[in-house]
Amino acid sequence: MRSLGSALLIILASVLALLSVVAVWTNSIVRDTDRYVATVAPLASDPDIQQAITTRVTNAVVQRIDVDGLVKELSDAAAEKGVPPRAAGLIDNLTGPITSGLKELVSSTVSRVVTSPAFETAWTNANRRAHAAVDKALTGQAGGTVSLKNNQVAIDIGPVVEQVKERLVDSGFAAAARIPEVKTDFVVVEGDSVGKIKSYLRVLEILGTWLPVITVLIAAAGVFLATHRRRALIGAAIGVLVAMIVLGVVLTVFRAVYLDHLPAGANEDAAGSIYDALVRFLRSGIRAVGALALVTALGAFFVGPSRPAVFTRHFLGTGIGAGRDVATSAGMRLGAVGRFTHRYKRWIGVVILLVAAIVLFTWNYPTMAVVIWTAVIVLIAFAIREFLDPGPA
Repeated sequence: MRSLGSALLIILASVLALLSVVAVWTNSIVRDTDRYVATVAPLASDPDIQQAITTRVTNAVVQRIDVDGLVKELSDAAAEKGVPPRAAGLIDNLTGPITSGLKELVSSTVSRVVTSPAFETAWTNANRRAHAAVDKALTGQAGGTVSLKNNQVAIDIGPVVEQVKERLVDSGFAAAARIPEVKTDFVVVEGDSVGKIKSYLRVLEILGTWLPVITVLIAAAGVFLATHRRRALIGAAIGVLVAMIVLGVVLTVFRAVYLDHLPAGANEDAAGSIYDALVRFLRSGIRAVGALALVTALGAFFVGPSRPAVFTRHFLGTGIGAGRDVATSAGMRLGAVGRFTHRYKRWIGVVILLVAAIVLFTWNYPTMAVVIWTAVIVLIAFAIREFLDPGPA
């Protein structure tokens, strides 16, 4: 019964570990402004996003330019100048070429605006100011720069249009000053399931603070209940590692499904870039937790009684002991430090592991590199402990 209960708790902890990573990611996007800005800021310099915004703004501007009115003004001006009627008639057929030329002019102007460093700064600042609206987007309340309506998460890029109007006027196209105020949305996420996903993310956002703690406590209970706790610890670590692998695969599969279900006319490259940007920190969290689980499993294995573990410990211990003997023969004396280390060797190891655990649990968004370097430092600390222990007097 103890083994069965331990196995069930470890399986539950593995599943909750998967949900915990998603919950922490969701909570960071909603509650941490810096984290949210770091997520969306790279989109301003992404070529696919820049092209999509250029197309959207160009169409919005050209649609609001009265080309027929411009042609009529040109025709009237020609008539006032005494242009022959046949030539004046040709002017009336310039609607198509003028529209094409305007679109090219506006597109090149928009492209210069969108690819400029000023746009990246404006994009970042706008998203920082609009971060409070992200919570509204996830809860279904529209408003602000970011909104959720009709199963869309959209960002108003009207300010970009205003910059384009100013540049068109400065370049000599005075008619651009008559373009009315434009409010156009750039859709970040769109799909029939956005409403459902919004509800799930809202629940995970609420659980983001406590779910990881609950997961660790359940895993600890499963290990404590087991008859072979070291094996249970290895099993729990492997379970978490498998959960992270599954989550990584799910993100990859969901990306393909999401892109396959985009509405007609949507920019697939831009949608893929947005998806990759949004889940970038989630993937980083998956790798960090997976690395921590792998390090834990390896550590629990190498303190066990198996032949590879015993050989590894004996090999490393012999090497460190030989180095200590060489240092001692050269005149080094451990004295009270050696006696203290030998007497409290086990507790020193506990303190090392405790400090490492505190560092990882208090580090804001630890990455895989943080986990690996922490493991390396722990190994170095244990090596130093072994070096300072001269053995029984």
